[in-house]
This record gives sequence, structure tokens and C-alpha cells, in this order.
Amino acid sequence: MLLVLDIGNTNVKIGIFKGNKLISTWRVSTQASHTADEYGMMVYDLLRSSGASFKDIEGSIMSSVSPAMNYTIEHMCQYYTNKKPVVVSANINTGIEIKYDHPGELGADRIVDCVAAYKLYGGPAIVVDFGSATTFNLVTKDGVFIGGAIAPGVKTAADSLVNVAAKLPRVELSVPENPIGTNTISGMQSGIVYGYTGLVKYIVDMYKKLPEMKDAKVIATGGLSELVTNADKTIIDIIDRKLALEGLKIIYDLNKKEK
Repeated sequence: MLLVLDIGNTNVKIGIFKGNKLISTWRVSTQASHTADEYGMMVYDLLRSSGASFKDIEGSIMSSVSPAMNYTIEHMCQYYTNKKPVVVSANINTGIEIKYDHPGELGADRIVDCVAAYKLYGGPAIVVDFGSATTFNLVTKDGVFIGGAIAPGVKTAADSLVNVAAKLPRVELSVPENPIGTNTISGMQSGIVYGYTGLVKYIVDMYKKLPEMKDAKVIATGGLSELVTNADKTIIDIIDRKLALEGLKIIYDLNKKEK
């Protein structure tokens, strides 16, 4: 079995592959204060819930955008599986060409998303990841990552609005029945959801006008990807919540073959 971990700013997505099949997935919170043993016990219990154990793990791979977590998770993998994890960066074989001013600065989450999108759905592709930040990533039909955009995540933006405006409450992130808000809550929902949908639509439409993005598929992932689709079904072609985990498996296999 292969253990895959995608470490985000809010959650750590964890999965196990048996052969080429992703058989179980979980999410735990990102807590830099947790020790390797604490995460080890979490993963131990999660594996056991699927009828597996650390003895079944033949390898591991991780991607991270939370540097404070890197040592903890690397140490956890190595100690409990007796194997050093593959760590995703632009310096290993990803299966795509990365054209970026400073490739070492490119987030590992963006790399794994693009690798999976290109491998599973082909190119050109516009990959939108709705996380703590929303990233837009462009991959050409020849498998070249050419850049993209980074915007605040919808929940990050909503939290910021509540934090700076004393009288505004926290609201459920859902599409309001009427875009014209007739009270504070529906007004906030309309502004957040439709305003954010407009941001996504404008950026995607702009990228689709580029020659290298002609007829590009728009592939979305992340916890709030359905929110934009529910507000406007014309923007996103494919939602794949497991994109990052699939990308980790693809990269692991590429680097295992090289070894």
C-alpha cells in the first residue's frame, strides 16, 4: 500500500492506495503544535478503520504548503513505516514541464493538482483549487505548467469580512435563494458567493482567451468547489475532490521507476 499526504494550511488530506486504487481518504486538521507521535497515532487509527496497518505501507509521499509541518510529517512517515517519504517539489520528476520564474517557489499543492489534471483529463487545462487560497493553474496541451493566479480563498475572504466589521456575523457559505439580500445574512451570502463566483468566472474567461488555452477544460478541486458550481454551472467542467491525492500517486510512481 502507498500512503499519500497533502498538507494544506487548514487540513491534511490523507489517503491510501492499494495498487492503483485509492481505497480510503481522510482529513485531519493542520496543527503545527502536534508531534510526530500524535500524527502517527491518528494515522494508525485511520489505517485500522480500513483494515490496514503501518506494516502494509510500502512507501509514502507528501506535498506541503505548511513548512512548519514538514519535519513532523516526514519524521512520522519514516518512524512508523521505516521508509523515508518522497517530498514533492519542482526538483523531482513530476511528469510535466514547469515554466515558472522561480520553480522552487511553486507550491507543491499546485504541482500535484496539475500533474493529476493533465494525466487524468488531458490538456490544455485550467485547474482551480478552492482552499485557504484559491489558485488558478494553467497546463498546456503539451503538459507545460505556464503559471496562473493566487487569490484569497472564499472562506478566508468571508472570515476577513467578519473580523474587520464588528456588526457582521458569521454566515453559512451557501447560495442564497435571492441574489438581492433583504437582511444582513442574505446580503452577506449574496456578496460573498456571487462576488466570489464573479472573480472565478472573470479569471477563467480571461485565461480561455489565450491561444495556448483554447478549448481548455476547467477542473476544480478543494472543499468549496461545489459552491461556485451551484452559483453558476457554466464555469467548471469537472469537479474532482481527490485530485491532489491522485497527483501524489502519479508522482510517486514516476520517481519509483527512476530509482
